[in-house]
Amino acid sequence: MNAPRVTPFFHAASNTWSYVVADAATQAAAIVDPVLDFEPASGRTSTASAQALLDFVRTQALDVAWIVETHAHADHLSAGHWLKRQLPDARLAIGEGIRQVQRTFRDVYHLGDGFPVDGSQFDHLFADGEAFAIGALQAQVIAVPGHTSDSCAYLVGDALFTGDSLFMPDGGTARCDFPGGSAATLYRSIRRMYALPDATRVFVCHDYGPGGRAVACETTIGAQKRDNIHVRADTEEAQFVQVRETRDATLAMPALMLPAVQVNIRAGALPEAEENGVRYLKLPLDRF
Repeated sequence: MNAPRVTPFFHAASNTWSYVVADAATQAAAIVDPVLDFEPASGRTSTASAQALLDFVRTQALDVAWIVETHAHADHLSAGHWLKRQLPDARLAIGEGIRQVQRTFRDVYHLGDGFPVDGSQFDHLFADGEAFAIGALQAQVIAVPGHTSDSCAYLVGDALFTGDSLFMPDGGTARCDFPGGSAATLYRSIRRMYALPDATRVFVCHDYGPGGRAVACETTIGAQKRDNIHVRADTEEAQFVQVRETRDATLAMPALMLPAVQVNIRAGALPEAEENGVRYLKLPLDRF
């Protein structure tokens, strides 16, 4: 199995890992889960973190074929739309479950019937099991709903990009109490990933440094099956569901969920400017 060259980038403000995944033989590459900087107190956005990704791929003379999202994130704004404008030959993609997320949140934000809920904001919607290429590297889409209904993992050679479905083993798994989430569904999704070889490299989307350890992004399927604090190889579904739902009941809403999701269901595009030239985000009051 081919081993891609994986370069991680950490966004400290949201504890997010983004990745550049490259085929050394052809210089083809993909960008996974890029972040648009956002300051909620001022409402200002910037592209500094995305620019670091862009500078890297240009310095390395990489040919970016794909910009992929593991799901419509609730903890950061996506830079997918901005990067697509800088890299017009790249295809911006997400799992086809985004349609369900768009239907749900079109109503939450009262975006109206004119807001498309067919995923057309993206260049491509991945189906479960779909194969795609990054140069000579073979990649496969694994639908992993549960955290959200559109969650996907991407297996590129021997490297698995899990999105929020799995954290580092001492971080466990993602919450399942968002609209469309389900702890039982996440358990079954994780079982699909646990069927991969133990040596499969696992790259997570977030890490919060539990216990004060340094943040990390890479582990293995074998380590997850042995050490994940929420779901090991021998964990039963009912046990996981109880642990996950009990923990979810204690969690506060992510600080950036309301601004982030309305941008991310647009593939990272900001709302159109109004007649005064200013863009506005909508915040539903007393809805959650």
